[in-house]
Amino acid sequence: MTLIIYHNTRCSKSREILTVLDENGINYDVYKYMENIITFEVISNLLEKLGYQSAQELMRKKEAIYKTLNLKQESNEELLIKAMIENPKLIERPIAIKGDKAVVCRPAKNVFSIL
Repeated sequence: MTLIIYHNTRCSKSREILTVLDENGINYDVYKYMENIITFEVISNLLEKLGYQSAQELMRKKEAIYKTLNLKQESNEELLIKAMIENPKLIERPIAIKGDKAVVCRPAKNVFSIL
């Protein structure tokens, strides 16, 4: 099974996980979710693999768009996922996926929990 990293090139934590993997000789594929389409199904699968009960757990709550869209009190999962599709900046990063497991790599060493 290939390790997949959901990567944002502008994020220092996201770049850090690639460095950690390279330093440890771990092969991986990169998915640049900010540049590619991310679907409702993909986010739903991510939530399941992460073991999250709500899309709120996957959201970057300090992003301005989170506040602008007034998502703090939102509980409709479909609306939360749609907000992440339309504003991928809202998705916490980096995310490592291997098979049916995923982990947010904050800190980067979290990746070792699914290897």
